[in-house]
Amino acid sequence: MVRDFKSPQKSSKRISWKDLLTHLILSIAVLLVAFPLVFAAIKATQDSSQVVSSHMNPGMSLLDNIKTAWNTARLGQYMLNSFVVTVAVTVGKTALSLLAALAFVYFRFPFKNMVFALVLFTLMLPTELLIVSLFNLITDLHWTNSYAAIIVPFLASATGVFLFRQHFMNIPTSLAEAARLDGCGSLRFLWHILIPMSWNTIGALAVIQFVYVWDQYLWPLVVMQSEDRQVVQVGLKKLIDVGGATDWGAVMAGAVISILPPLLIFTLLQEQFSRGFALGQEK
Repeated sequence: MVRDFKSPQKSSKRISWKDLLTHLILSIAVLLVAFPLVFAAIKATQDSSQVVSSHMNPGMSLLDNIKTAWNTARLGQYMLNSFVVTVAVTVGKTALSLLAALAFVYFRFPFKNMVFALVLFTLMLPTELLIVSLFNLITDLHWTNSYAAIIVPFLASATGVFLFRQHFMNIPTSLAEAARLDGCGSLRFLWHILIPMSWNTIGALAVIQFVYVWDQYLWPLVVMQSEDRQVVQVGLKKLIDVGGATDWGAVMAGAVISILPPLLIFTLLQEQFSRGFALGQEK
């Protein structure tokens, strides 16, 4: 009886130590991930003499740094441009990914699996690898210095096609058969049945693509020459080496301002983002 009584206590102690170690590791990971943001937020409040020091005490120059960043780098205009481009790409990617996934799941055509494998293969081709050939194509189409140059090349999404395909494959085929018997066409079936059942996956893809497009720097820098149509990540570079000096307080303030829209989108769609990858749970 004594052994049976002590055994659960030892087991619970082992479990509590495991939990403590797990929480400790996770806390350290959170601190490492959050440190750059905290560092930028604190430095954004310091003046030009404090920001170059190692002190991590908040200063009183936040509003001045925001004003400098907003006026010098034209952050308002650049953030508006980035928002237009990001929304256009996110909506376009979602629509094209839904149509492609519909074809891969509910249509029969030759070499379907091979075509899907080729779509997934594009995940291993980053934009930087294709930048020369892509620039030549955009030049031939006379799209340089236009929104089309930074929107159209990003409308196709292998990630979106994969997510929606996996999600559609978990939806009972009886729904598609019943829709056919009722005379429901493919697009009507997509609009009235598949999309209402896919909001979590749509939200997850929207978060991924919004953050990805918002953070674009190299391609807009190469293809966009007009300052009035430039994006915010390129605009932030204007704060560096202004007049032979760099106001790092203003740079940090601009960086903090620029991450607010993606942070807001993630906050609004975090529930859909979390559920969007649990593909097997949506029936």
